[in-house]
Amino acid sequence: MVYPLITYSGPAYSDHLDANDGDGVREIDSRTSDGIHVRLLWHPADGHVSVAVHDTKTGDAFEVRVGANARARDVYHHPYAYAVAA
Repeated sequence: MVYPLITYSGPAYSDHLDANDGDGVREIDSRTSDGIHVRLLWHPADGHVSVAVHDTKTGDAFEVRVGANARARDVYHHPYAYAVAA
């Protein structure tokens, strides 16, 4: 089997994949599907967790704060459902 020469040039959306933002926000997890980039973020300054969504096709973006009674992974996997409720 012949493998093509592959050169790693960094993340595909490096401007949106920074693990740490300037204000100390930490990226816990991220995923991209069909141009929708979803990030699970922890804000150590006040301890809350949020989910940030960026549609790379339209440029639309929003962030949902994970409520005290919500599960962060549920919000991460279904951010649009939680955005409607907010």
